Amino acid sequence: MKKIILTVITIAFLGCNKKEVVAKLDLEPIKKEVLKAEEDFKTMVQTKGIPEAFYTFADSNAVIKRENDSLIMGKENIKLYYSDQKYLSAKVNWTPSYVAVSNDGTMGYTYGNYVWSIKDFQGKEREFKGVFHTVWKKQNDGSWKYTWN
Repeated sequence: MKKIILTVITIAFLGCNKKEVVAKLDLEPIKKEVLKAEEDFKTMVQTKGIPEAFYTFADSNAVIKRENDSLIMGKENIKLYYSDQKYLSAKVNWTPSYVAVSNDGTMGYTYGNYVWSIKDFQGKEREFKGVFHTVWKKQNDGSWKYTWN
C-alpha cells in the first residue's frame, strides 16, 4: 500500500513540475503581415494623402511624436494635425529596414528611413530625412494598426 501511495505521489509531483510544452508560433508570416500593413499605409499616403492615411491606419489610441517632442494622441487629433495646410501638399516616403513581432503575434514594430518633402512659406520645397519607428497592434478583425508612429 505504501508503495502505491509513494508511486502516486511521485507521478503527481513529476506531473506538477513538468514544463508545459507550448507550440511555438511561426512568426515569419506575421512579419510579412506587418510589412504589408506598412506598405499599404505608404501607398495610401501617396494615393489619398497624409491626413487620410494616418487616420485610417491609426489604432483608436494611437500616438504620434512630432517636432519638439510633442505628442499627438488619438485618431481624430492625428487627422486634425495632418489637416494643416502645410501637410496637404507634403509628400512622405519611407522604407522599413527591420521588422519584429511579439512571440504571441499580436504586436510588431518596424523601423527604417523616411524622407518628408514640404513646401516652406516661400513655396520652396524642403526635404527632411530621418529614421522612423512604428509600433503595430493586431486588431480583432485581423488588420494591423499603428499605436506609435
